[in-house]
Amino acid sequence: MAKTPSSILATQFIILSLLSSFAIILVQGEDQGFVRSLDPKLLGLKKEKLSHFRFYWHDIYSGKNPSAVGVVRAPTNSSTLFGSVSMIDDPLTQGPELSSKLWGRAQGFYASASQQEIGLLMAMNFHFIEGKYNGSTISVLGRNQVFNKVREMPIIGGSGLFRFARGYVEARTHTFTPNTGDAVVEYNVYVLHY
Repeated sequence: MAKTPSSILATQFIILSLLSSFAIILVQGEDQGFVRSLDPKLLGLKKEKLSHFRFYWHDIYSGKNPSAVGVVRAPTNSSTLFGSVSMIDDPLTQGPELSSKLWGRAQGFYASASQQEIGLLMAMNFHFIEGKYNGSTISVLGRNQVFNKVREMPIIGGSGLFRFARGYVEARTHTFTPNTGDAVVEYNVYVLHY
């Protein structure tokens, strides 16, 4: 049985289609149905770099326009305020004075998560508004023992220029006013990002 030119062409088309599908899988990674490997360059990711940021976090409960508000009171008479929750939209400034240059805001919440000592669960995004970082965020989630001289919390991600971010922050209390609960905290941020 002789092959017609159209059947030869159809066979060649099928072979080329199969080869191109195989080549796409090799280039993009092995297809597992719901997940595949990607070349980071396809997302514009180049060399990873380590950046250090230093700023001051102003947690203000007092005054007419507080940046921190208690949304849940401790349900029991606890010396650690276990169970209390506060929402924050705290200014991040260049220096310890609230009037210094505003670089962004820390938005999120913290909750008293320890019955034995003052230990907070911190969940916040550092949302930057300055320079090339405008609109980018760094996400922090971790434990903060507020009365320790230095506290370390992990960076769990970010957005914008901080996509795929990881690293840690160090917090040091600069000032604390017990009768109002207002605090200024120095943050040193060490972040790996692309």
